[in-house]
Amino acid sequence: MKSLVIMGVSGSGKTTVGKLLAQKTGVRFLDGDDFHPPENVAKMSSGIPLTDDDRQGWLETLATIIHEADDLTIIACSALKASYREILKEAVFIFLHGSPELLADRIKQRSGHYMPPGLLQSQLETLEIPTDALALNVIESPNTLVDRIITHFNL
Repeated sequence: MKSLVIMGVSGSGKTTVGKLLAQKTGVRFLDGDDFHPPENVAKMSSGIPLTDDDRQGWLETLATIIHEADDLTIIACSALKASYREILKEAVFIFLHGSPELLADRIKQRSGHYMPPGLLQSQLETLEIPTDALALNVIESPNTLVDRIITHFNL
């Protein structure tokens, strides 16, 4: 296992859980959002959902990072569709999920992120729930989720 992709819609805690997991295990963490081209960030900041074409280059960049990783790398990435996960197929997926109400509340409470709350619904509509991922409900604390991941993968 070269990479773990922590996936889910906006507000699911991908970055929070990923950073905490990286701290507890001493491995590298990358936030997939940091690899979006400026055009994608501008669209999302304006409340315009990304298309598959918009995401293609971004996903290919992340796939290259996963392929070239020498050591375990944790990446936060929405990976909403099965076709996106197929591009990232060298990774193992952890799916963070929660109720739409909880996710919306989390998005409203955070600051400094370009993803507006209005895009949550389009992400939920786009989401194809993975059948081959460790699924964790974000009603639990980030520490509990990280402990479950460490135990599950024997990290």
